Amino acid sequence: MGIEVGGIFGLIVLVLNVFAIIKVVQSGAGTGSKVLWVVIILLLPLLGLLLWYLAGPKG
Repeated sequence: MGIEVGGIFGLIVLVLNVFAIIKVVQSGAGTGSKVLWVVIILLLPLLGLLLWYLAGPKG
């Protein structure tokens, strides 16, 4: 009744989410923006990762 992520695909998503969170924390964005992006990535793993890649803080 929901989208389940498991196996090798789940592991890949986990690694990419950790990478995205590290990049967000290392970015030059403000603290509030960083917290918001980390929360989005944690609450919406697939969608949050895609949104971060397209519109997240750069640098």
